[in-house]
Amino acid sequence: MTHDPVCGMEVKSPSKYFIDVNGKIYEFCSENCQEKFATDPMQFLEKESLSKAGYRKTSYGIEKITLPVLGLHCISCVNTIEQEIKKLPGIKVVKVNYTTEMVHVEYKSGEVTTTDIVEAIKKAGYKTGQATLNLGIGGMYCGSCVTKIEDALENESGVISASVDLASESAIIKYIPGVVDVKNIKKEIEQLGYQVFDTSSVKATEENGSDKKDVEEVDENELAREKEYKTLIKKFLFAAILAVPVIFFSYPELWGLPEQFQRGSSTLRLIWIAMSLLSLPVMFWSGSQFYKGAWAAFKNRSANMHTLIATGISAAWIYSTVATFFPGIFPEAKLADQFFDVIFVVVALVVLGMALEIRAKGKSSEAIKKLIGLQPKTARVLRDNKEVDIPVEEVVLDDIIIVRPGEKIPVDGVLIEGSSAVDESMITGEGIPVEKKVNDEVIGGTINKTGSFKFKATKIGKDTALSQIIQMVEQAQSSKAPIQKIVDKVAGYFVPAVMIIAIFTFIAWYVFGPDPNLIYALITFITVLVIACPCALGLATPISLMVGVGKGAENGILIRSGDALETAQKLDTIVLDKTGTITEGKPSLTDIISVNGFTENDILLYSASVEKASEHPLGESIINGAKKKSINLFDPTDFEATPGYGVEAVVNNRKVLLGNLKMMQKNNIELDDLEVRSKQLADDGKTPMFVAIDGTASGIIAVADVIKPDSVEAIAQFKKMGLEVVMITGDNSRTANAIAKQVGVDRVFSEVLPEDKAFKVQELQNEGKIVAMVGDGINDAPALAQADIGFAIGTGTDVAIEASDITLIKGSLKGVVLAIQLSKATMKNIKQNLFGAFFYNGLGLPIAAGLLYPFFGILLSPMLAGAAMAFSSVTVVTNANRLRKFKTNWK
Repeated sequence: MTHDPVCGMEVKSPSKYFIDVNGKIYEFCSENCQEKFATDPMQFLEKESLSKAGYRKTSYGIEKITLPVLGLHCISCVNTIEQEIKKLPGIKVVKVNYTTEMVHVEYKSGEVTTTDIVEAIKKAGYKTGQATLNLGIGGMYCGSCVTKIEDALENESGVISASVDLASESAIIKYIPGVVDVKNIKKEIEQLGYQVFDTSSVKATEENGSDKKDVEEVDENELAREKEYKTLIKKFLFAAILAVPVIFFSYPELWGLPEQFQRGSSTLRLIWIAMSLLSLPVMFWSGSQFYKGAWAAFKNRSANMHTLIATGISAAWIYSTVATFFPGIFPEAKLADQFFDVIFVVVALVVLGMALEIRAKGKSSEAIKKLIGLQPKTARVLRDNKEVDIPVEEVVLDDIIIVRPGEKIPVDGVLIEGSSAVDESMITGEGIPVEKKVNDEVIGGTINKTGSFKFKATKIGKDTALSQIIQMVEQAQSSKAPIQKIVDKVAGYFVPAVMIIAIFTFIAWYVFGPDPNLIYALITFITVLVIACPCALGLATPISLMVGVGKGAENGILIRSGDALETAQKLDTIVLDKTGTITEGKPSLTDIISVNGFTENDILLYSASVEKASEHPLGESIINGAKKKSINLFDPTDFEATPGYGVEAVVNNRKVLLGNLKMMQKNNIELDDLEVRSKQLADDGKTPMFVAIDGTASGIIAVADVIKPDSVEAIAQFKKMGLEVVMITGDNSRTANAIAKQVGVDRVFSEVLPEDKAFKVQELQNEGKIVAMVGDGINDAPALAQADIGFAIGTGTDVAIEASDITLIKGSLKGVVLAIQLSKATMKNIKQNLFGAFFYNGLGLPIAAGLLYPFFGILLSPMLAGAAMAFSSVTVVTNANRLRKFKTNWK
C-alpha cells in the first residue's frame, strides 16, 4: 500500500493512476488527483515530505522548523522577527504567529542552522522557548571526546547548545522541544560509542540503591511565560506605587495643598526634581520592554507598539525635565509645566495590560494543554514474561501492554485479552464509556474504567491518534484565516500612520491651538501615541481562532486550518455519502416475517444455520442476529450456493432454501402475500430474502445497512441552518430513494462510482454553491478534496486526517452540525473583535487628537489614553475566551 500525495488516501499499489518524477513513482487514487499533481508536482511533493515533528527535512534539501518565541507584545513584533530571520542565507519561508507565539521557518539545508535562526530571534530582541537536559556520559577519556560529542549534538537540528564537562562526565544540553526529543539526543551520543545516564539517577543509586530514573527533563517554555507574567506584575506594582505621590504633587490645586506646595514654589520645584529622578527607574525598568522593543524595531527599520509608548513617555520626560531644570528658557511661566504623572501612570497601566494579556492568552491555549496533558508518561509492558514499567517513549510496536482499572492507556493498540469500559471523552467528546472486547481498538490517552486487559501496541510515538490530534490542532492554531491576511496588511501600516497622525496633531495644535499652544500640542501628541493599539488589531483574529480550534478538539472535531473554519460558516450545500455516514456502513438484521406455522425464532435458526457455511456479508448479519438472541445453530450439510439466486442446505434433517424471488420460483415455492411484503421491505431500503423449509414458504428475513441513530435529527438540523442536503451513493435508485425518504433528504445522486463522486461535487459547485462533502475519508478522498470543505468521519484511531479539512473522530453527523455551529460562533467572535479593535482605534485616535475640544471643550488625558490602550487588547482576548463556553444549539 502507498499514499496518494494529493489527498493522502491509502492506495493499493500498483495503481493504474501514476506519474514518474525523477525516477520515483507517485501513485494516485483517481484521475482527478493525478491531474492535480501533474499541474504542479512541487506543491504536493513538499506536502508529502511533511512529518509529524517540529522539524522535518524534505528530499529537496529544504528543512522546516517550528520554534516558540517569547516576548511578542504586538503585531509589529511579527514583522521585526520575520525581517531579521530573512536576512539569513538560505531562508525560504518565515511565518510568525502572534497568538500561538510560534515561528515557522523553511530553509536550505547546509546554508543556515537552527542556532543561526535562534540567534536571529535574539538579535530581533526576543527569546525562543527551550528546554534543558542534564545527562551523564560514560566512556570519555580526553578533550577530543568532549569536542566530538559537542560537535555531533550541535549539528543536530533543534539543539541550541551542548556543553560537555570531562571532569564531571556530564553534559548540559539546551534544545527546542518538539524539534528534537530526548530519545534522539541519547541515541546520538550512544552512536558515538559512549554510555548515557541521567546525572540525578546516579546520586539516587548511590544513596538509596533505588532504580535509575530515565531522564530528567526541565521544560522551561511554560516557566518562562509564568516568569514574564510575574516580572510584569512586579514592574506594574513598582510604577503604580510611585505613581500615587507623583499624581498627588502634580495637581496641588486639585488637592488643596498649602501655599508652599503650589506651582511656582521652590518646594514644589524640588519635588519635581525628585519626580524626574524617580521616573528613570520607572521608564528604564518598569518600561524596559518598550525601549528594547522600539530599539529592535528601529534596527530593522520598522515601528511597533513599543515605538509608540517609548516615544510618548520619552517626549513627556524630556519636556518635563527641561521645564523642571531650565524653566527660564520658556517664554511664559505657564509653559514650564511637567508631565511626570503621565509617565508613571501610562507605564503602570500598559504593563498591567500586558500582564493580563499573557494570563488571558494562557487560558486561550488551555485546550492544547489539556490534550498534551493526556499523554501518559509510563507503560506497563510484558518483557521476558515479566511486567515492567517503562517510559512511554520506549514502547515499541507489538509490545504487549497491561492496563488496570483507572489507568491511562499509554499508546494505540488492539485488545488481545480481557474486556473493559473505556472513557474516550477526552478524545471523542462522547461522555459515555465505550465497551471494549478482544480485537477492539483502544486509543492512547483514554482512561480504562472497569476491567483489566492486555493489548498489543499498533501505533506509538508521533503515530498515535493523540499525537496526530495535537499536531493538527497546533498547526490549525498557527494558521491564518483569510480575513486575518487583510487585517495583517492594515496592521503593517498602522503604527507608521499613527506616528504621522501624532506629528500632524502636534503641528495643528501648535499652529492653531489656544494658549498655551505648546502644552496642548505636547499633550495631544503623547495622547495619540499612547491610545493607539495595534495589539487589539493583531489579536482579534488569531486569538479567536486558537480558542475555536481548541474547543473543536475538545469535542472530537479536528479543524485543519483557519481557511476551513472560515469557509465552513459560508456553506449552503452539504453532500452526505450514504454508506458509513448516514448509515452504520455494515448490514444488520432488521425484520423477520414468519408464516405457515413457523415462528420468528424458527426462521432465524434455520437461516443462520445455512449461512454458517456462507461467506456472504449479508449472511454474517443474520448469524450475528441469532447470536444476539442466544440461538444455538446447527451445522449445515449439503450446502450449495447459486450465484444470483441464493443458498440451500440441509439443517437438522430439513431442507432449507434462502434466496430471492427467482430461487423460490425455480423451486416452485408458493409465496402467497410474502411477495407483496418483500416489495414493501425493498421500498424501505432493505434486502429481503425468502425462506422455505421442506418445500413450504416459511417467511422472510430482511437485512439492511441501518441508519445511524442521530442521522435523521442531524439532517433536520442541517435544514434548520439553511443548508441544502444532498445524498450520494453507489446504491441503485430504489434503495437510495428509500433511505433518503427515511432521513429526510430531498436530493439524491444514486449509482455513483467512488471515482465519480468528485465530479458530482463539482456539478454542485458549478451551480454556484459552496459545498461541503461528508464521507469516511477513505473511499471518498477525491470528493473530499474537490469540495470547498471536506468532513472526514472516522472512529477511534481510524481518522483520515490527510484527506479532509475537518476530521470528526466520532462516526456521527452530529459532529458536522457542531463543527458548522462552532465555525459560525468563531467567525462571529472574530468579527466582534475586529469591530471592537477598529471602532476603538477609529474613535480613540480622533478624540486623542482633540476632535471634541472645539465643540465641547473636552481634551483626553494621556493617562486615560494609557488605560484605554492597556485594556483594549485584554478586552479582545477576554471576548475570545467567551468561546470556551460555547455550547451546541443541538436540539
